[in-house]
Amino acid sequence: MATISNHPQSEEEPKNHEFDDEEEEEEEEEENEDEELEGWDDWEAEDEAGEEGDEEEGSDSNLLCLFCDSRYGSCDALFDHCIASHHFHFRGVRTKLGLDFYGGFKLINYVRSQVAERRCWICGVTCESSQGLQNHKHETFSIEDIKPLWDDDRYLKPFMEDDSLLYTFGDDEEGEGEDDYSASIDKDELMRDLKKYEEICIDDENTGDTIVYNADNSDKNGRKGVASASNGHLDEAGSSEKASKDKHLRGSFPTLLSKDIKNVNENYFGAYSSYGIHREMISDKVRTDAYRQAILKNPSLLNNAVVMDVGCGTGILSLFAAQAGASRVIAVEASEKMAAVATQIAMDNGLWQSKSQNEGNKHSSRVIEVVQGMVEELDKSSQIQPHSVDVLLSEWMGYCLLYESMLSSVLFARDRWLKPGGAILPDTATIFVAGFGKGGTSVPFWENVYGFNMSCIGKELVGDAAKIPIVDIVDNHDIVTNSTVLQTFDLATMNHDDVDFTASAELEPYSGGSTGMSNDLECQTRSCYGVVLWFETGFTSRFCKEMPVVLSTSPYTPKTHWSQTILTFREPIAMASGKPSGDRLAAIGTEACPAMKIQLRVSIARAVEHRSIDISLETVGIGSDGRKCKWPVQIFNLH
Repeated sequence: MATISNHPQSEEEPKNHEFDDEEEEEEEEEENEDEELEGWDDWEAEDEAGEEGDEEEGSDSNLLCLFCDSRYGSCDALFDHCIASHHFHFRGVRTKLGLDFYGGFKLINYVRSQVAERRCWICGVTCESSQGLQNHKHETFSIEDIKPLWDDDRYLKPFMEDDSLLYTFGDDEEGEGEDDYSASIDKDELMRDLKKYEEICIDDENTGDTIVYNADNSDKNGRKGVASASNGHLDEAGSSEKASKDKHLRGSFPTLLSKDIKNVNENYFGAYSSYGIHREMISDKVRTDAYRQAILKNPSLLNNAVVMDVGCGTGILSLFAAQAGASRVIAVEASEKMAAVATQIAMDNGLWQSKSQNEGNKHSSRVIEVVQGMVEELDKSSQIQPHSVDVLLSEWMGYCLLYESMLSSVLFARDRWLKPGGAILPDTATIFVAGFGKGGTSVPFWENVYGFNMSCIGKELVGDAAKIPIVDIVDNHDIVTNSTVLQTFDLATMNHDDVDFTASAELEPYSGGSTGMSNDLECQTRSCYGVVLWFETGFTSRFCKEMPVVLSTSPYTPKTHWSQTILTFREPIAMASGKPSGDRLAAIGTEACPAMKIQLRVSIARAVEHRSIDISLETVGIGSDGRKCKWPVQIFNLH
């Protein structure tokens, strides 16, 4: 390589010795510069060779195909294979939908998750085997309609550990006009942040109490649409919200999520500053009377006991505990406003205990001390000895039992403050499931509106309901199957991870009553439009020896403010009791071939969005001849 001299001279040109020293220094600098440039060339050549070697070395083990076991050394080769063999045009989908890096990241994780379940990422059909999925391939259609399927923050969590494709699929974009942020992405830093993001999602149960209830969410009929959901297909609701959220995700994940959790907690506890919410809960006679009886009718448990009330609100349960003879009641409330209100109520009723009084007369009726803060942070704000509480008391239940994630705070308090063998009230919780008929939908109303048929509206509303979990009252006459236990929790022994679960249940046509059934005694048929979930909590004889109590939110008992949680099928499933002679050529679950049973597989887990839950519903119909029909999974988000 030629070097550039600042003072060119020919050999014949006489030299001026005055500049000899300067020339020698310049020559040395030129030689050093020449060596540096040559070294740079050598380094570049070695780097290129190394990259080629890496590609060759990784061609057998680096980038795994999204659909099969083939591996490739470059994204180009992998995506070309996906187009030719699996009709999946990754870059085409990204271009058509304008997906940024995070959109592509979600898409890869979504496709891998669907393939792992032997499910077509386009149409949602579940195949019997992996080979069946390989054979089930077709061109992508209505790509805009299925975008919401992966536009979910859960797919920011890598589905496959050490998925090299997530590191590299965006490399070919650099320098091709992407925005400033995309051009400056540090992939290693991104993956580290995503791992932290995953850990936060898993461990966020240690961040507090709960209920994201807004009195304005209810319409005049009391029906609460509390969530948007991707149900395996279309869900336009909330897409703009998620698009906005994606922009914020471009920051630091740990910082973002800590702020998000803090904001959710502030909004949540702020919502509980509304007196209307507390009036609704206290006015719920089923709820309040159950706690009152469990506390007041079991004197051997509460008399002279140290009680902790987690999430005390107005302090009603703490007042009951003081009335029952507790020697000390620690009322924990995260809302600053409600903690002040609870303190004032305790003072007005002569039950408030100041810190100075705490060391005084142990027989005083002033036993309630209100601690403002989250139960996970009591060590910072109150001097309470670990494992010093005799009775842990909390009304922690949310819609579908687990919405709001407050159970995690109760379990934290149990592990930190409750004495060995101490009591927790309630000590059991059970989720039930049953199928509901047309009467549990809005269809009957629209079938006859002042003598006019408006059923087209009802059908559309049922379709919309298949995307959103509904919190509403279901009349017990609209239950069309048996009721069965889905999951049971023992709060005295359960682990924190038990909050997330998958359970199976089997539903058969309900033989009682006649609503919605034909007059054919041999084969009575009805349509099941979906499933309804409710819960019961038990104050069992394990701790409440004098008077055990059950608090139920069942459709068969007086209604509560929790109502029931309704998950609607995409289409009703015809069911029959007796022994029908169904058409063997007809699909299971139709009028021509009704199902004898419906098998359910339900998963409930804490969602990425703090204090929300995800519910997945898998449904299989079984005919009288043993044939099965499996419908695409539905995924609901309760938030």
